[in-house]
Amino acid sequence: MNKYNEQIQRRKTFAIISHPDAGKTTLTEKFLLFGGAIQTAGAVKSNKIKKHATSDFMEIERQRGISVATSVMTFEYRGMLVNLLDTPGHKDFAEDTYRTLTAVDSVVLVIDSVNGVEEQTRRLMEVCRMRDTPVIVFINKMDRDGKQPFDLLEEIEKELHINLHPITWPINNGRDFKGVYNLFDKNLLLFTANTKAAGDDTVLIEDLSAPVLEDKVGLSDATRLREDVELIDGVYGELNVPDYLAAKVAPVFFGSAINNFGVKELLDTFVRVAPSPLPRPTNVRVVPPAEDAFSGFIFKIHANLDPKHRDRIAFLRVCSGRFQRNTFYHHVRLDKDVRFSNPYSFLARDKDVIEEAFPGDVIGLFDTGQFKIGDTLTEGEDFFYTGIPSFSPELFKELVNKDPMKTKQLEKGIRQLTDEGVAQLFTQHGGNRKIIGCVGDLQFEVIQYRLLQEYGAACQFNSLPFYKACWITSADPKKLEDFARFKPSNIVEDKDEHLVYLAQSEWFLNTERTNNPDIEFHFTSEIHK
Repeated sequence: MNKYNEQIQRRKTFAIISHPDAGKTTLTEKFLLFGGAIQTAGAVKSNKIKKHATSDFMEIERQRGISVATSVMTFEYRGMLVNLLDTPGHKDFAEDTYRTLTAVDSVVLVIDSVNGVEEQTRRLMEVCRMRDTPVIVFINKMDRDGKQPFDLLEEIEKELHINLHPITWPINNGRDFKGVYNLFDKNLLLFTANTKAAGDDTVLIEDLSAPVLEDKVGLSDATRLREDVELIDGVYGELNVPDYLAAKVAPVFFGSAINNFGVKELLDTFVRVAPSPLPRPTNVRVVPPAEDAFSGFIFKIHANLDPKHRDRIAFLRVCSGRFQRNTFYHHVRLDKDVRFSNPYSFLARDKDVIEEAFPGDVIGLFDTGQFKIGDTLTEGEDFFYTGIPSFSPELFKELVNKDPMKTKQLEKGIRQLTDEGVAQLFTQHGGNRKIIGCVGDLQFEVIQYRLLQEYGAACQFNSLPFYKACWITSADPKKLEDFARFKPSNIVEDKDEHLVYLAQSEWFLNTERTNNPDIEFHFTSEIHK
C-alpha cells in the first residue's frame, strides 16, 4: 500500500454552493461548529474566524458587506480531515466560484425551500455536470412556508437535470414543520422551533407502522409520512453509492440550517460517502493521487492582502504525492524551479505555516507575480492540469487610461488583476485597445478601485455594445484567418492570444454560426497556457 494512502483516504475536499441568501454561510458555520473549528454561532458572519480570509483585507468588500473571495476552512470530523471551500455568493463573482469547483472532489448544493431553483443554481450545476462532480443537495428553510417536498424534488430534477435520492424526508413545513425521518438510519428527528437540535430529539423507529409514530407526530401526519415513505421506497429504493460517486444521482436532505436542524445527518452521510481525493486529468495522462511525485495546480490568486506589502497568495490544490516546505518544485509554464518557505494551511482558527500537505489539501503560497490561474507545479515532469474554465463574459467595457504618465502602472495592474481572474482582458488592433469582460458590474468597480489604490493608476470604463464572447477555432486555419480579417471590429485576442469573437446580439451570433459552418464557437475556454 502506498505510504500516502492513509492520508489520502482521510481527506474530503468539497465546496458549498448556492444562490445568494439560500443559507450557505449558515450551513458553513454549522459544519465548523460540529467540527469544533469554531465555538460560537455567528462567528462566520462577524468574520471572527475569517482572520485568514483574503476578503477581510479588501476595503471595497468591507464597505459593501459582501464576500467576493473564496475562503478555505479545514476541520476534523469523525476522524476525517475536511477541507471546505466557501464560495462567493454574489453573482458578479460567479467565475471565482466556477474555478473553485475545479479544486474540489464533491459539492453540497443548498436550495432554499421557499424559492426553489434559482438562476445561479442552474449555472453552478452546469459546471458540476461538465466535470461529473458528485453532488449532495440540502433543502434549507423547511421551517418557512415554502414549496411541497415532492414538488421541490420534481422542480430540482427538471431544472438541474439531476436524479435525486431522498435520504431524509420532512414532516410538513413552515409553521407545521415537525421534523424529518431518516430513511437511511430509520429514525425520526423531531423539530422544536427556536431550539437547537440535539441528539436527544432523535427517536429510533425501525418500523413506521409502530404506534410510537402517532404518539410523536399525531395521526394525520403519521399516516401521511407512512404514505410518503412507501412511495419514496417504491420509486428510489436504496441509495446506490457508486451512482452518487459517478454524479448520476444526488442524495437529498431536508432541514433548517439556522436552527442547526438536519445538518448533522447531512454531515454524517457526507463523511461516509463523499469521495476522497480523485485522479485528475492532465494534457498528458491522468494522475492518481497516490503517485509518489508531488503535483498540484493553482485555481485562485488573491493579490495585495496587505496593501503595505503588495503580496499575493496563490491557492494550490495538491493532486498527488506530498508537498514539502522549502523544497524546489517545477513551474511547468515558466519552465523554472521555485520553492516556498512559508506555505500556509487555512485551519479555521488561524492561518498556519505548514511543513507538508497531501492530496486534497489546499495551501496558500506567497506569489511574487509568477503564477497565473491554471499553472501546474510538479517534481519535474512537464504536464498541466486541464479543465479550468474561463467563461464567456456578459458585460464588456473599454479600459481608458485617465493619466498617460501612469501607463506602465495601468498595464501592470490590469495584467495582474486579470491573472488573478477578477475579469478577462481582450486586446484589439495590435494590442492598443483594451477591452475588459466581466460577469457582473460590481467587478468593474472593484477593478477601478484596486487599480487606483494598489497601482496608482486612474482609469474609466466605457460600455461596449457586445452581448457575448466566443472563443473561435477551426480545423481549417485559412477559414479562421479569413473570418478574422473580415470582422476586425468584432475580433479580439484573449491574454493567451486565442482568437475571440465578440457578438453584438444573439441574432448576430446565430447568423455567424450559420454562415460559417467550418468555425466552432465556444462559450468557455480552458485556461492552461
